[in-house]
Amino acid sequence: MVVRLLFYLMQSFKYISILIAFLLVADVLFIKLSQAQEIPTPTIPGDTTNTKTQDTITGIVRDEQGNALPGVSVMVKGKPNTGTTTDPNGRYKATVGGNTILVFSYTGYGSKEERIGKRKEVDVVLRAEQEALEEVVVIGYGSVKKRDLTGSVAQVKATEINAFPTSNALQSLSGRAPGVQVYQGSGAPGPAMSVRIRGANSILGSNEPLYVVDGFPLSGSNPTILNNADIESMEILKDASATAIYGSRGANGVVIITTKQGGVEGTGSATQVDFEANYGIQQIRKKLDLMTGPEYATFYNLRAANDGVTPYFTQEQINNLPSFDWQDFIFRSAPIKSTSLNIGGGNERTQFSVGGSVLAQDGIIKGSDYDRYSLRGSIQHQISDKLTVDANATLSRLITGRKDSNGGARGNSLISSILGAPPALTPYDDNGGYRLLSNAFNIAAPDIINPLNWINEETNKTEANLVLANAAVTYKPISDINIKLLTGIENRDDRENMYRTNRYQGSTGEAKITANNEQSRLVELTANYNKIWNERHNFSALAGVTYQDFINSYVMGSGQGFISNVSGWDNLGGALVPLVPASGYNKSTLLSYLARVNYTLDDKYLFTVSFRADGSSRYRTDSRWGYFPSGAFAWRVSQEDFMKDHNWISDLKLRVSWGKTGTQIEDFYPTFNPLAGGYTVFGQDLHLAFAPETDLPNRDLKWETTEQIDAGLDFGVLDNRLVFTADYYRKTTKDLLNAVPLPTSMGYATTFQNVGQIRNSGVELGLNANIFKGDFKWDVTANIAFNRSKVLKLYAGADIFGDELKMNVVSDSRTILREGLQRGLFFGYLEDGYDEKGQIKYKDLNGDGSISNADRTVIGNPNPDFIYGLNSSMSYKNFDFTFFIQGMTGNDIFNASSIGSTVDYVSGLNMVRDVLNNHWTPENPNAKYPVISNTVNARVSDRWVEDGSFLRLRNIQLAYNLPVEKFNLGWLKRLQVYVSGQNLLTLTNYSWYDPEMPSSGSDYLSYPIAKTYTFGVKAGF
Repeated sequence: MVVRLLFYLMQSFKYISILIAFLLVADVLFIKLSQAQEIPTPTIPGDTTNTKTQDTITGIVRDEQGNALPGVSVMVKGKPNTGTTTDPNGRYKATVGGNTILVFSYTGYGSKEERIGKRKEVDVVLRAEQEALEEVVVIGYGSVKKRDLTGSVAQVKATEINAFPTSNALQSLSGRAPGVQVYQGSGAPGPAMSVRIRGANSILGSNEPLYVVDGFPLSGSNPTILNNADIESMEILKDASATAIYGSRGANGVVIITTKQGGVEGTGSATQVDFEANYGIQQIRKKLDLMTGPEYATFYNLRAANDGVTPYFTQEQINNLPSFDWQDFIFRSAPIKSTSLNIGGGNERTQFSVGGSVLAQDGIIKGSDYDRYSLRGSIQHQISDKLTVDANATLSRLITGRKDSNGGARGNSLISSILGAPPALTPYDDNGGYRLLSNAFNIAAPDIINPLNWINEETNKTEANLVLANAAVTYKPISDINIKLLTGIENRDDRENMYRTNRYQGSTGEAKITANNEQSRLVELTANYNKIWNERHNFSALAGVTYQDFINSYVMGSGQGFISNVSGWDNLGGALVPLVPASGYNKSTLLSYLARVNYTLDDKYLFTVSFRADGSSRYRTDSRWGYFPSGAFAWRVSQEDFMKDHNWISDLKLRVSWGKTGTQIEDFYPTFNPLAGGYTVFGQDLHLAFAPETDLPNRDLKWETTEQIDAGLDFGVLDNRLVFTADYYRKTTKDLLNAVPLPTSMGYATTFQNVGQIRNSGVELGLNANIFKGDFKWDVTANIAFNRSKVLKLYAGADIFGDELKMNVVSDSRTILREGLQRGLFFGYLEDGYDEKGQIKYKDLNGDGSISNADRTVIGNPNPDFIYGLNSSMSYKNFDFTFFIQGMTGNDIFNASSIGSTVDYVSGLNMVRDVLNNHWTPENPNAKYPVISNTVNARVSDRWVEDGSFLRLRNIQLAYNLPVEKFNLGWLKRLQVYVSGQNLLTLTNYSWYDPEMPSSGSDYLSYPIAKTYTFGVKAGF
């Protein structure tokens, strides 16, 4: 597997030379490092100049309450590479010399030094410290202590990121931070995550946050290249004072990801090896209750009777029909396997970290899968007291086998074919071929496809090779100034392959290949100045300039009509009907200047001011530059003299901030008039011609600008065993970009314009509690967030309709943006019972005696009233038990998936069993479903809107830490085995597969989300 992976990487990565150079440097430094390091012994060595007087020392380490502390580090002072840890009962044993000083340290407690002398037993008491306030939090272009934050920043640490096995690092953000929503949306294998921070701002642009990995802002992609084990921490920047330093890319929030960097600079660190492997089984969370074969026949005989036509089935045929469960046949129990290995260490001058991981995930729908191979390395070396160099590189290969599921209707997409396939028919005909469902019983739709035919005879595979690499040089001319030059590159090469064999229903063989390349290059120069005067004034300043370009290109070729399926997509030239190829190239640049000043007076009053100017080539000269200032103030009330008598208050800080951020348009050339090339016929010949594209350029286009205010509170009591945070925010986005339709007489279809304003406001509450310490530990974190959006202004006050639904019996838009309302509301008709024939009636809201578009109104709201998360972590001796609950309340789902399975009586589809039992008849006029008839009066209406609230047991895990100290294996430091479950319990009223939807709140035949059972092992060496 390793050889195969290296072959793929060498063959595929355009910038493999970066990795080669990186590894050569690492190799040289590692040799020097190995020569410098001592080989640790199983026991603690004492004074090597007096080895004949070494004695065995024992003792117990306790906290202030007398509870034993397991896992305390016991090291010889000056020899950080040697040491031991206390056992589950807090005991330790060491062989040292009389002049030795032992250093005892433990997370959450102050370290303590003990000179041994002539003692044979040394018991130690460690006192808890307010470590949480001293933790360093990464912010834009720097870091600060958590206690010195003036903005709204949430941190998710490595222990939380790796608490549960996941296939995507972004899943670890779900429910962890107030105001952060992570939408899975689809259960298909691979990276299908979407993140929203404090609501959605933009109409046309992306609402995803900016992701910054080791200082490199990614160009619109999320960090799918990273394995959870690669990550040291993730910081979520939420308010404008934290995000304004990223200017035109900060409006949707910023997620800063820091990967593992090896040992701690200046301390020395023994080489550490971490290994994890797990294996899981995924299963569909629930199946729908569909009709059996006899019920299917009975149902369509009822339709025939209501329509006055001859029954399709005799009673004898009904009695002899089989019942085939297409859901059981297509959905499967699917394995997911993950393995990761990370090695890190260093000495006082050099630190390194290397890691690799493999993830293999099969989908719960046959034929879908996802594989990820990843290599990562980092190295930091202090050349001198003034000069430091560091480099990071991540290489990843993603292979996704896709079975397109979302959308479609009446069996012409995979999910709809699974639901709609007649249960009275089996996948194979009498000759062993695929059964043709479209002519079943003369009632099935002509485009319904056998799901097995779909799975076996259509292949969609995407192969992506990704490189993210950067290197930095930091120069320190004097003790107070750091100058840093950083350069890096992000490159992604995708190849999307599609092939339909000539055995696919209605196909003569179709192939398509699309090769995409996305590239971004960064050069960044920053300078930091830090100074403390008279122990009262703490001043720091940042200034910098950055240049980043963005390039994407594609080439596409396709063809139809293949005599043989042997070559698949690798022989486009063999197509009987070659189609016109296409290609494209786009480039834009972003030049930025940035500055930030932080000032703290008496450790009580904290000020932050920042400014960024962004110039983008996507805009005309007169509107090319955007300016994004911010300011924040925090008052640490707990440091005031009048608070000295309130010892139970550990920290009390009030925060307020204001700032502006922006959003760029995603189109590369919205202000220019590009020409599209193509061939056209003049006379008897083909000639290359060019014509303007369909979008009219707008020279006056401006940035989207988001102005945000935030007021917050940080409150900790009892040595911060209980910490409470609260934030109120209001952010208003102006000059929203959207495509506005134009009259056909102009010769253009649309033009981009700045059309309106949207406001998001809300409250975020968070709580961290260390309930118990000692042998039994219990930590709880909880958060809840409320967000309300409001459309303040639209172009000419006109409504914007979107999310068009195209199905056999229902076709219309289903969402609206309207001034004064929340964003993205469902819009349609209100049902008003049934008429005398059992057809659906709709309310005539304008009273004109007819049903028309004027009778449409708001029918649902996909925005939740609030979202929440609760994480509980308990440990007793060697056992750890953790569970995580996440949910949302008050949101609606537009269940477009149910349309085909509840009212599309025209197409011969299977139905949910409830339709057969609860449809309209003269005796049942208040039924749930209309009369079974070939005529269906269905529209986009409140019939399809359901309560989408849910509470989900997102993760639950039981782990056992083996007492490795009893094995007397000096090389084995930790060993844990665990069993874990994901999505095992979901409480919801939603009727379909799963209530977890994309941010739009629409379920349109989505790939179901699975529940997973996992067994795993973690080891440290």
